[in-house]
Amino acid sequence: MEAYVLIDTEPGVIWDVAEAVRKIKGVKASHAVAGQYDSIAYVEFTKMDELGKIIEKIQQLKGVRRTQTLIAIPPTIRK
Repeated sequence: MEAYVLIDTEPGVIWDVAEAVRKIKGVKASHAVAGQYDSIAYVEFTKMDELGKIIEKIQQLKGVRRTQTLIAIPPTIRK
């Protein structure tokens, strides 16, 4: 399964958070972005509890204010 985690950070730590997120197991990519959120992480997981653990680790990073998670819907659900 796949998800995108949108991350709101404290001012001045966008790059630090993006780099720290990249080191978390299950995170395949992490970028600083411009817009409503400051960073975005692309996550791959097999069970929902794995996703929960990844989100907890992200939320515990210094400078993270809040997160919003978007779980990708697999194309097989369309059929």
